[in-house]
Amino acid sequence: MGKIILTMSVSLDGYFEGPNREIDWHQVDEELHRHFNEHAAAMGAFLSGRVTHELMADFWPTAESDPSCTGVMAEFAAIWREMPKFVFSRTLTHADWNTTVLHEVDVDEIRAMRGRLDGDLALGGADLADTFRRLDLIDEYWIYIHPVVLGRGRPLFRPSDTTTALELVGTRTFGNGVVLLHHRRSGSTVRG
Repeated sequence: MGKIILTMSVSLDGYFEGPNREIDWHQVDEELHRHFNEHAAAMGAFLSGRVTHELMADFWPTAESDPSCTGVMAEFAAIWREMPKFVFSRTLTHADWNTTVLHEVDVDEIRAMRGRLDGDLALGGADLADTFRRLDLIDEYWIYIHPVVLGRGRPLFRPSDTTTALELVGTRTFGNGVVLLHHRRSGSTVRG
């Protein structure tokens, strides 16, 4: 059975986007992008909310036509286009690029999906991640901490009455100063 893996980048002070929704502070160089490609290519599907999906769909289908597109970016574009995607949205009725629209996060349906698809499921988008966390559906957390303090912005995790115990699986420091913290759920969830 595949795992659900939350993969997100945050600032050192825990924000996934700045106060104006900017993410231009992400420090994605060739080494980190190659790592992202290896991680993404091993997935069985991408799970995202509407906003994240639309941001991805606005760029990656035609990324190669952008003059700034590098080899690792073109490689990711191909991975993204071919990967099965599930977008959770109450407003979308259709999405292109090998995408299935789901209108609700149904715990039984998500668990069935984990058993039905080959490989792990990459979870992206803070709102959807918050829902999955509250429903205790996240198996692993791959959090990339970028060496920047934003001071303000939108935190990755909202306040919650649920505590989830995690085990550190590993860390990796990239040449640009980004640090990956890879945690796995230890199985104990405490509801307050």
